[in-house]
Amino acid sequence: MSITIDEHSGFCFGVTRAIKAVEGELANGSLYCLGDIVHNGQEVARLDALGLQTIDYDDLRTLPSHSRVLLRAHGEPPSTYWIAEQRGIRIIDATCPVVKKLQDRIRACYEAHKNNENLPPQIVIYGKPGHAEVIGLQGQTNDTALVIESAEQLDRLDFTRPIYLFSQTTKSIDGFNSLVNAIKTHPSFQGGDGGRLPIALEAHDTICRNVANRVAQLQDFARSNDIVLFVGGTKSSNARVLYNHCVEANPNTFFISSAEEMSEELIKQCRAAEHVGICGATSTPLWLMEKIRDSISSAP
Repeated sequence: MSITIDEHSGFCFGVTRAIKAVEGELANGSLYCLGDIVHNGQEVARLDALGLQTIDYDDLRTLPSHSRVLLRAHGEPPSTYWIAEQRGIRIIDATCPVVKKLQDRIRACYEAHKNNENLPPQIVIYGKPGHAEVIGLQGQTNDTALVIESAEQLDRLDFTRPIYLFSQTTKSIDGFNSLVNAIKTHPSFQGGDGGRLPIALEAHDTICRNVANRVAQLQDFARSNDIVLFVGGTKSSNARVLYNHCVEANPNTFFISSAEEMSEELIKQCRAAEHVGICGATSTPLWLMEKIRDSISSAP
């Protein structure tokens, strides 16, 4: 039996940057994080044990002045910065640079078109409603942006107004392209030959390629192993999406959140296989995948 950990799995650049910021700042005293630093309960527990205190928006409004609050990689809406300023809270901004650039682009689009009374803009975000990153993106438009997940929701769009389409950074490229095609072929679309709008659709592919490219890499990895253990947090939407892609490539794939979830039966299956692969989401720490590997190797 050989056990291989996928070299492409684990924290993406933005999450790695945020985790390092936490570990560095904890050396300087009390530190709060607005929301879970990452959608992985095991990593959250590890950092909590080091002294990180996770808070929500209600807590933010009651923190004493001079408190230090870290903003995670997902980014925050402008209102969060305003609250912190009003309360004299020091912000440690660990927003992923890719997300920050997207926030700036959406804000610039909103500011450039918001006063156009003849053709008021319609900013649309392809993303998951309520996701932390999406909340931050909507905030750049004073919460006027529409959020849609699929072509089935196109009836929410006003096709008499220009559509400025952006994407949550962790969505799939295929999903985004399908949505663009669905808009262009919708019966009410005003673009193309004979269209009545000078700009009917302006589509911005703002998906992070470092994340998107993991789909093909993961599927290749899954196909090369007899059994695949996909390690991810139950709160992570990215983990569920990537897990499903692994299942497509290798139906003998199991979703695991911790080493404690490794049942005796699953360990037996792994030890009976010739090749076992361990992989994970962009929110999965390497140490957790190593711990699951060791739970198989050390089992009696």
